[in-house]
Amino acid sequence: MSLFIGIDSGTQSTKAVVLDLEQRKTLARAQAPHALIEGLPAGHMEQHPRDWTQALDTVIAAVVSKIGSRRAKQVRGIGISGQQHGLVVLDAAGEPIRPAKLWCDTSTAKECALLTAKLGGAKAVLRKTGVPFLPGYTAPKLLWLKRNEPANFRRLFAKGALGKVLLPHDYLNFYLTGRAFMEYGDASGTALMDVRRRQWSRAAIDAIDPRLAEVLPPLSRSDEIVGTLLPQIARRYGLPADTIVSAGGGDNMMGAIGTGNVRAGVVTASFGTSGTIYAYAQKPVVDPEGEIAAFCDSTDGWLPLLCTMNVTTATEAVRGLFGQDHAAFNDAVASLPAGADGLVFLPYLAGERTPNVPNGTGALLGLTTHTLSAAHLARAAMEGVTLGMNYGLRRLAKLGVDAKEIRVTGGGARSSAWRQIMADVFGARVVPMVEDEGAALGGAIQAAWALQRQTDPKAKISALTDALVAVDEARACKPDKHRHALYSQLQAVQDKLSLNLRDLFTLQEANRARSK
Repeated sequence: MSLFIGIDSGTQSTKAVVLDLEQRKTLARAQAPHALIEGLPAGHMEQHPRDWTQALDTVIAAVVSKIGSRRAKQVRGIGISGQQHGLVVLDAAGEPIRPAKLWCDTSTAKECALLTAKLGGAKAVLRKTGVPFLPGYTAPKLLWLKRNEPANFRRLFAKGALGKVLLPHDYLNFYLTGRAFMEYGDASGTALMDVRRRQWSRAAIDAIDPRLAEVLPPLSRSDEIVGTLLPQIARRYGLPADTIVSAGGGDNMMGAIGTGNVRAGVVTASFGTSGTIYAYAQKPVVDPEGEIAAFCDSTDGWLPLLCTMNVTTATEAVRGLFGQDHAAFNDAVASLPAGADGLVFLPYLAGERTPNVPNGTGALLGLTTHTLSAAHLARAAMEGVTLGMNYGLRRLAKLGVDAKEIRVTGGGARSSAWRQIMADVFGARVVPMVEDEGAALGGAIQAAWALQRQTDPKAKISALTDALVAVDEARACKPDKHRHALYSQLQAVQDKLSLNLRDLFTLQEANRARSK
């Protein structure tokens, strides 16, 4: 018997699943929370990497306890999914130099502008790297560190003992194996990599500091094994000493595997804290407008991806405002017709990546004595974030990625009302997954694939996903043509609002700067 543990280390928690490869089912699950550092200036979002390792220890201990010590001896591998783009800087001893700046940190807008100018403008950046410099990405965080915390930046380059630059999931791999390793998928979200050639971009690195080339790990294929568990880690977990750790990947890359999105024709939408829509491609898909990220995936293909920063961030804020549980919130949404009686919610509560307005704020249009209610705000929030994601889905379509069926995952996929809104907004069939924890499942599947490739170099990951990934047809939703037509009109309104309000966002930022 062969068991594999999949880990998903996200912004709010770390989750684990145990996959039984032969029985094709999940045997155990566990979850442990971790929090953002409080009291930071606006736009700064950080976490302590040690919180991730503590949560990792907790969830692995929990699932091992659930399956029992006998079955724990059957664990063959671990695959880790992690939140993308976060900057983890380690000193020569492998200790974090400072807290990690996260994907949702928008404090680096100035650094993005500086890097873009150094490379010759936005079009030149796309030619040289394939992805633009955006505030969420890792490259501008490194320049921010150099400009704002020079002493911490210098600690990366101590004489005779270099530090390391890693991503969140790479840090967890390092914790488990002692090896610094970075695969193509997550690395493509750093904006330090030439995604077409799958190599570090000398131009991007030199624009920050040429010495960075010494502290970035070599890039590796996604089917490679990082190593086996450190002896003390294996003993602590009660797992075999030869348990392998696969390359892992970013949460979207692992979510693609966990939803069977490893061949052309499948589109995945993840409705979590942030929202992503992505599809498999056999060659790079570089958007000339820079709105769709030309990422690599974690199966050695490519993953054109749209990301919005406000999904459950917005819906949870509204739900919390009225003290509703999730069932009551879902019922409130379902109680109103499409369009929320004319209430439109622009959900930029944490800035926004697509469209790129890092200092954006939210807006409500259509407030009346009738629409100023908990139900109307709930429905408008749910519709607003879905329309925001549809902005990117339509952009993907222009780049040749057609969606007739969309596989949905994340917390939003559990809501029946939300799934119907997705189908009506997207104009496509929406189907959730049997296993909700797609990224964790993807980690387990990638670990199984990496181990198979050791003895069978031609083993395809699609054979594993075909056998192990299942959609939940009973909860699928089809679009209604009349509601889709209404949402198409609302989409035009929201798109226009997002453009027209950018002047307001700029004014607000100028006022904040003057008040400092």
